[in-house]
Amino acid sequence: MSRPEDIAKDLYAELDGLSAQIEQERRLPAELAEKLANLGLFRLLVPEQYGGLEVHPWSFFDTLVQSAIADASTSWNLMIGNTTSLLSASISDEWAQTMYGDNPNVVTVGVTAPIGRAEEVEGGLKVTGRWPFGSGCTIAQWICGGCTLSRDGETVLNDHGLPATLLAFFPADEVTIHDTWHTSGLNGTGSHDIEVTEAFVPEGRWAILGNRARIDAPLYRFPTLGLLALGVSAVSIGIAERAIREFTELADSKKPTGSNRALAKRTSAQADIARAIAQVESAKALTKKYIDEAMEPAAKGERMSMQQKANLRLAAANNAWSAADAVDRLYHAAGGSAIYRSNKLQQCFRDVHVTTQHIMVGQPLFEVTGKVALGIDPGQPL
Repeated sequence: MSRPEDIAKDLYAELDGLSAQIEQERRLPAELAEKLANLGLFRLLVPEQYGGLEVHPWSFFDTLVQSAIADASTSWNLMIGNTTSLLSASISDEWAQTMYGDNPNVVTVGVTAPIGRAEEVEGGLKVTGRWPFGSGCTIAQWICGGCTLSRDGETVLNDHGLPATLLAFFPADEVTIHDTWHTSGLNGTGSHDIEVTEAFVPEGRWAILGNRARIDAPLYRFPTLGLLALGVSAVSIGIAERAIREFTELADSKKPTGSNRALAKRTSAQADIARAIAQVESAKALTKKYIDEAMEPAAKGERMSMQQKANLRLAAANNAWSAADAVDRLYHAAGGSAIYRSNKLQQCFRDVHVTTQHIMVGQPLFEVTGKVALGIDPGQPL
């Protein structure tokens, strides 16, 4: 069987050819979403017992990089779909079988932020909430939302004294989609607001964020937020790799205004492409190092250190901002031609700066991981 990262790489021409349509329609075409599902690209993190691939985190990361090189919005949808399907290892076996095992082409997406309110009722929960950034909501059969839990009108606290957060699943036809996704970049992700009102969620169709997964395997001992952050940053890295490819092709033919030499002959352009490559390749190398280090205790069933968890978040933030810097460098080096829609660099520029706004890779993560390096309590779960 082909590796998912190789499958994604082989889709380059098709995804690149659909990129303009995806951006214009602000969503993935239904036929493309179905094809990606048929190829198993939405099942990378689903347990094998439910027909999933249960891949190594690096394979998940690299698959997203390869798809983002062709089309960032497609990769973002795959990132959201896969990180949501990770919950199949935590919801009840009955619901995991129903949602994933009985439907091999299912697409599940969701928003982790605990914006919703879940009230305990007989047999389950009643959930009300409206979540922004509902990426992939137009192609999914199941959509989940993060909620705080209340019992008898009182907020339930977890072991750390913080509001307990759960992720509850709803059938897509019970979710209202508000057309809000009009943005500067990643237009094709369909990240509209999603909303439910007094939706009943039966027992077992939710997972408590931060709890151990029901299925005990190396992948499901890996930090959930770390995996989500790495997924976000993989899209950033793929965008930067596409920018490097575009700039290299452009430099061979383009002559800057007032010059008789091709851009590739300019020493400043030579330095810019070298620095961009170094930024991207060194970021990937650091990511692989930290993933491998984190997988050692995960494989042995041992407790992961705070530093190892922090390293994953540091790698993700570094990926996103290194990628943005590399894209910026090449966008400016390309000169005025980079502003035209016919030049892919302008889309790389727009898309990569949307990825950096995600809370999982934002600038504050450097402060949080810096605290850990200095032996200071980060004050938040990693």
